[in-house]
Amino acid sequence: MKKITDSFLYLGYWPFAGSFGFNTDILATNPINLSVVLGVLVFFGKGVLNDLLDNRKQRILKTIRNSEELREGAIEQLEKARARLRKVETEADRFRVNGYSEIEREKLNLINSIYTTLEQLENNKNETIHFEQQRAINQVRQRILQQALQGALGTLNGCFNNELHLRTISANIGLFCLGR
Repeated sequence: MKKITDSFLYLGYWPFAGSFGFNTDILATNPINLSVVLGVLVFFGKGVLNDLLDNRKQRILKTIRNSEELREGAIEQLEKARARLRKVETEADRFRVNGYSEIEREKLNLINSIYTTLEQLENNKNETIHFEQQRAINQVRQRILQQALQGALGTLNGCFNNELHLRTISANIGLFCLGR
């Protein structure tokens, strides 16, 4: 077994130039080399590693804060959107109800207007019929009166002789002159 002083890294002993080679005793050289490498890494790398870890930690915390802010903003926007949706749904329901009632009201107004127009047309028709009946009755009366007058004149002309005719004319002219 070799001594620790035979180790490659032993600082007090330097081998001759001609005896350069690999130390194959793993148990003697590896723990010492590893402890030296780890010591150097810990001593020099601790600050760098701490800086890297602190930077990473700060980025992670910043990302978490940003995510929380975005989440809160998204929740706020979601609540606003839900409120707008409720408002729009309420307004749509109101328009739907008002629209249906407005349609019903307009339908009833139209029906009432049609009934009123039909009543006016019926009244106009009845007035026209009554007017035409009165006109026809008046025409019949005029014809009857004309025929009666013509018949009376024919009878009178047949009954009158010249002398009676002249006396009647004279009497009528006398009445006419007295009336003035």
